[in-house]
Amino acid sequence: MLNTQKWNVLKQASEIPPAPKMHQLQTGYTMPHYKISWLLLVCLLCNRLSAQELFVFTEPSSNMPAKSIGIRLSNWFMDDDNLSHVRYHLLPEIMWGVNKCLMLHVEGYLSNSSGTFNGEGLGLYAKYRFYSNDKIYRHFRLAAFGRMATNNETVYQQEIATNGYNTGYQIGLIGTQLLHKTALSVTTYYERALNNPNGYEFPTALADKALNYSLSAGRLILPKIYKGYKQTNMNLMTELVGQTLIGNGKQFADLAISAQFIFNSQTRVDIGYKHELYSNMQRNLPNGLMLRVEHLLYNVL
Repeated sequence: MLNTQKWNVLKQASEIPPAPKMHQLQTGYTMPHYKISWLLLVCLLCNRLSAQELFVFTEPSSNMPAKSIGIRLSNWFMDDDNLSHVRYHLLPEIMWGVNKCLMLHVEGYLSNSSGTFNGEGLGLYAKYRFYSNDKIYRHFRLAAFGRMATNNETVYQQEIATNGYNTGYQIGLIGTQLLHKTALSVTTYYERALNNPNGYEFPTALADKALNYSLSAGRLILPKIYKGYKQTNMNLMTELVGQTLIGNGKQFADLAISAQFIFNSQTRVDIGYKHELYSNMQRNLPNGLMLRVEHLLYNVL
């Protein structure tokens, strides 16, 4: 996540042109083989390191490398006061870095809410980075994002969550600042809930619109001294996540803490816990543990 500051003097890997064929520049000058090898190594490092500015409970404004594919499995384990068993939600995702500015996610929603493990819905997430101010050891980036989702479960709470519970959509902005080994990010978005399929209409007595926000901070803990992209990275993060319903003013605020491990700059493991700090709305699953595994495949498209 946070070791990308070592390579901010270079552009993102998605912005680096392909290496000239046969080790020749456009001028016809033949570059020594060892220089070409070094250049390719630097490009590879930048490509892999640029994928590591990540948060656990929210998305940063940076994108995954262009022409790459990601596979993500998010596992949620939550206590439900209305059920005698732990609620388990599985969110598989396929992610695609279309280019240096645009990335797409296709999401699936599965859970044991009904007592058996079933598929409940699908979602599509898109993020477009429209501003970058990159400097050595720091950068600031802005992105716009949107999500459309459908879910066939019963609407059972006042909280609106279109990433696994409600049919609807969201649209918002993300700003992320990298300062050496620390990353700070702010997200705000508008969310609208619609009727769920299978006759599960959204109750007219509930507010169907919400404003959401998050404040995230992450810190690179390991390695203390950077030697190469194969080193294991460890990041610690704290995130404040909240929602205010439009119409009745009800709201909640959650605090999430997490640890993130990145292996070979390609495989990521997240462990986090989210706890409700304040709420005056009805929520069935305010607290829970999240375990995520993600793997990136570079330059496959």
